[in-house]
Formats: sequence, structure tokens, C-alpha cells
Amino acid sequence: MATPTQKLCTFVCLYTERFRRGVVLPSYNELSPTALVRAGAKPGNASMSDAIKHECGIVLLRLRKPYQYYIDKYGTPLYAVNKLMLLMEKQVNRGQDGAGVANIKLDVPPGHRYISRYRSVDHQPVADVFGKINKKFAKALKKNKENARDAKWLQENVAFTGEVWMGHLRYGTHGANEIENCHPMLRQSNWRSRNLVMAGNFNMTNVDQLFDKLVSLGQHPKDFVDTVTVMEKIGHFLDEENQRVFDRFKGIYENPDLSDIIEDNIDIQRVLHRSCRDFDGGYAMVGMTGYGASFVARDPAGIRPAYYYADDEVVVVASEKPAIKTAFNADYSQIQEIKPGHALIVDKYGEYDEYQFIEPIEKRSCSFERIYFSRATDPDIYNERKMLGRLLVPQILEEVNYDLENTVFSYIPNTAETAFFGMVEGLEDYLFKQRKKAIMDGILFEKDLERVLSFRPRIEKLVSKDVKLRTFITDDTHRDEMVANVYDTTYEVVRKGVDTLVVLDDSIVRGTTLEKSILRMLDRLEPKKIVIVSSAPQIRFPDCYGIDMSKVKDFVAFRAVLQLLNERGLNNIVDEVYGQAVAAVETGNATAENYVKALFEPFTHDEISRKVADIITPRRNDQVDLKAEVAVIYQTVENLHKACPNHSGDWYFTGNYPTPGGNKVVNKSFVNFMEGKVVRAY
Repeated sequence: MATPTQKLCTFVCLYTERFRRGVVLPSYNELSPTALVRAGAKPGNASMSDAIKHECGIVLLRLRKPYQYYIDKYGTPLYAVNKLMLLMEKQVNRGQDGAGVANIKLDVPPGHRYISRYRSVDHQPVADVFGKINKKFAKALKKNKENARDAKWLQENVAFTGEVWMGHLRYGTHGANEIENCHPMLRQSNWRSRNLVMAGNFNMTNVDQLFDKLVSLGQHPKDFVDTVTVMEKIGHFLDEENQRVFDRFKGIYENPDLSDIIEDNIDIQRVLHRSCRDFDGGYAMVGMTGYGASFVARDPAGIRPAYYYADDEVVVVASEKPAIKTAFNADYSQIQEIKPGHALIVDKYGEYDEYQFIEPIEKRSCSFERIYFSRATDPDIYNERKMLGRLLVPQILEEVNYDLENTVFSYIPNTAETAFFGMVEGLEDYLFKQRKKAIMDGILFEKDLERVLSFRPRIEKLVSKDVKLRTFITDDTHRDEMVANVYDTTYEVVRKGVDTLVVLDDSIVRGTTLEKSILRMLDRLEPKKIVIVSSAPQIRFPDCYGIDMSKVKDFVAFRAVLQLLNERGLNNIVDEVYGQAVAAVETGNATAENYVKALFEPFTHDEISRKVADIITPRRNDQVDLKAEVAVIYQTVENLHKACPNHSGDWYFTGNYPTPGGNKVVNKSFVNFMEGKVVRAY
């Protein structure tokens, strides 16, 4: 018979899926073991190394000299193509659902195409996009070899020979993985200065309000998604700016000179101020106008990252510094961060500067970038991740009762590797202090001194991932068996029944990997105890600024709290929070407060960690199906801020959202959960 804890966990999982599956469930109190089986109940679980879809990657590349200059200096018309491809390949970790490239030529005569764009949702989208671009060059030059180094001929006859470039890597947090959902997006006009190409790394929490605003302006948007509403809103104010400048100069200049005057006097800073002042979300948006001016605008809290580098040949912006470093061999000191609430604006002549377009607020840049998403080849991120590992050492030592002789340390590849190095350094520091103390406390016999001086932490690579194994190609019946074999382990290095295994990962979020794969696999080594360590704190609340973590039911820490509330007879808190959240949503006051925080307040960090360990322990027929004891250690929020002092965005851990829309999203997400709606809350 199911225990109350198991029963609640199962009910939570089923309740949130019932509308999707069309299963009508009895109430919680009416749930019997038979009902659980009939409904297809499976125990809740969490996983490590979850494939979280997250922030997209952006690139802006502006050639500051004439196109002919690069052909002459670098011996190829593909200089910009090659640089853009490298910038995107070095950020492919940010998006593998799709990729897109757009290019604008400056000053080509009327009658010639000046905007080019390719997008792809191929399984290798970056390679697919640049393969097509290279084919265009090859085809054009095959019959015209004599023009291969003639910039004027190339720009008038070959696509993707312009000076202004945009690249985008997509991780789809919303919408199907279709070509129409890929950036860059294009807003076209027969007037060059009214054309707008946009891409971004963003999510808006107030899409409904932005949509209504467009309608009130007289527009008829073709879609409800934030990508369309953002582009159309900026496009609307770009149109108005064109009209403002036209009205100013129409009696002074005549066409076609008037078109050039308009382009020279368009105020992009003004356009962004008028467009973005009612945006609520995290964003780093890149835009190109048809006449060649471009910009990258960053949200006022600096949630999403954007960095730039400039010299006399290029201005380049990317989501990550290592991409710029690799592509242009720039010193890290030369790569600047675009300030929150500012836009880097490059005019049609290649001159650039940062301009404030909206009032900055407290900087809350995403800490998950530092823990997991961005490449650790950034020296700052590398050191921060090492510090995250080092700061876990006191908790680990306490959990293993300071018995390092009988403890084996390992990690889940590959993103936890850097934090693992830091953890090992922290262990070495601890051992150094212990050696010093042992020597100073008294005279040691020679054999004891040798043992004390030579002891090192036992470090092994116990887990490796078989990247060739594809679990998605098999049927549901056999998928669990395939998942269990995605990871391989190293045998005969653990002393059976004696050693404790400490395994570090960057996060413990959701899914089936722990229960169905890693814990069972490690248990075959027959350790006495398995300690799962997360270099990130407990993920308790949804993200709404770019990471695909939008449903509270996905988080094992949230499910752990529900079980704790039930066990302690505190289910009234769930009802109270639901009532408050419903009232706030219905009255339009959901932005004022995060009511879901109250679910976590009765419990300590350690109590939630212990319950998570209970949830992820594999079971068969409601019985524990693991020989080893399981424990879970999470990073603390306080230590996160010590490791990443300049990146304080922690709303998924604390519920302290940087914008009012965050509160609305978490409250609505909880209401959706309680009402069985498996949808995104924004």
C-alpha cells in the first residue's frame, strides 16, 4: 500500500497531467492503490545533467571599412562569412534548435537586393546555413572567376556580400521548432530606412499587454508571440521616426536626396526609448535597419548578457566573451559589457557608442549563465565555477563525516568539471590544514608522518556519457531501459560496502536521469553511500526571462516541499497560497508579490535537500530499490553570491524576481499547476 508521502507525490504528478492525457482523477483523499495503477501512476523523480533549454545566442558584426578592403587584405570575399561562422560555432552551446543569418549591403544601387537572410532547423543548423552561403559564392564565381576580387561586382551580383551582419542561435522556449520561429525576423518596406531585421535572446512576461498595445496603435499582428510583438513595436516607432524626420526636411530637400537625409537623421536611441519603455522581461536584442544602422539593446536589469569589441576594422557583439576572443584574438580587457538599459548603436558610417535608452534598475544578471550556460573558457566564469565547487567542501565533509579515506569523488561530465576542480582544491586546502595541525600537535612516528603527508583525496572518473546512444528513437516500452544505459561507469575502483561516493553536478532540476540511470548505475558499484552534490542552489521557482523552466511541477524541490507540507499537516498553506494567487491573477495584481514563497518558508534548506534525496531514490513496487543510502547536497544561495558577486540574478532559487512580471508569472504558474493546466505561464 502506498505511504501518504508516495501517495501525495503520485497525485501531484498525475493531477498536473490529467487534462493533457484526458484522464479524470478522483480527489486526493479518494486515491487508492488501485486508482493509482489505473491512472498510470509513476513516482516523482528528479535528474541531474538535465537538458535545460535556455538562452539563445546573438551576434552582430559590422565591417567598418569598404568591402574591397577586406578582399585585398585577407585575400577572400568571405572574410565576414568566416568570422560570423566562427562566432556562431563558439556559441553553439546556446542554441541547437535552429540558426539564422542576415546581411545588409550598404549603398548598392536601386534595383539590387541589399538584404539577405538564411535560416535553418536542420540537425546541424549552423553548418547548414553557412553551407548554403558558400554554395551561393561558389555558384556565382564559377562562371565569373575574373570578378572574384571585385567588391562592386560581388555586391551587385552575389548575396551575403554586405557590411552589416547578424547571427542567431535558437533554443526554443516556446513554439514549434519550425523555420518561421527562427530568428532573424524581417520587417520589410520599399523604403530602405523602414526595413528592420531583428533577433534576440529574450522572453517578455507581458506579451498580452504588448499585443494589446499594437492593436491600439491600429496594427493587426500576425502572431501573439513576443518575438513578433517586440519587432512590430520597434518597427512601428521606426516608422514614426522616419515620418518625423521626413516632415522636418521635406520642404528643404527633394527626393532622392531626401532619403539620404532621413537616414542620416534617424535617432535610433529615441526609437528604442519609445519602443521598450513598457517591456517587462530579460532581453539582449540585436537589430539592423535597411540603411545599415544597427544596435544591440540590453534590458534595464542586465538579465541577458551582451559583450562587444571594436577596432578600426570591425565592431562585434556576442552573448559570450570567448567567442569574440577566439574570432578576433582580442584581449579580454578589450571586450566590454554593454551596460544595462543601454544600447550599443552603430550608425550607417560605422561609428559606434553606448546610449542609455531606458532607466537602469538594480543589476540582476543571470547567475545560471555563470553556473551552467556560458562557456567556462571565459576566465571570470572559470574562476567563479571553481569557487562554487570550493565553497561546497564544508557541507561535503560534514556529510561524509570527514572520512576522506573511505570517500571517492567524481562528477557528471561535462559542465560540472570546472566546479569539480574547485572542490578538489578545497579538499586539498582542508588536508593541508589537517597535516599542519597533526605535525604541530605532537611528534609523529615516521610511518604516521609518511601517511599524513602522502594522503590525497580519492578522485576517479566514475561516470561517462555514451553520446552515440539515442534514446529518442525507441518506443516507450523500451525507452527506460535505453535511458538507463546512456551513462557508463568505471568498475572495480570502489570498495564494496565501505566507500562513499560523492558525485558533483551543476544542477539538480527535474526529469528521470537520476532515478532511471545514474543512481542505479552507481549502486552497481556497491558503495555504502551515494552523495549527489549540486553546484547550484535548489531550483524552486520558474524562470520567465529566457530559460525553459516555466512550470513549477518540473522542480523536484517544489515537489519535495509539497510532500513536507503534507507530512507536517500543513496542506492549508497550499490552499491559502492558491487562493491568494488566484485572487491576484483575477484582479490584475499578480505583479505585486510572489505568494508561492510561502510554501517554502516552514522548512530549512537541509530539510528540503533530505526530502529531495528521498524522492529521487529509485523504487520498485513502492519499495526502495537501492542498496546504498542516498544524500543530496545543494549549494547555498549565500555561497552562490560569494562565488558570483557581480551576477546576482537568483530568482529561480529565491523567488526574488527583478521585474514585476516575474511575480505575475510565478503566481500564474502555481495557479496553472493547481488547476491541472500544463501550459506556460507567460
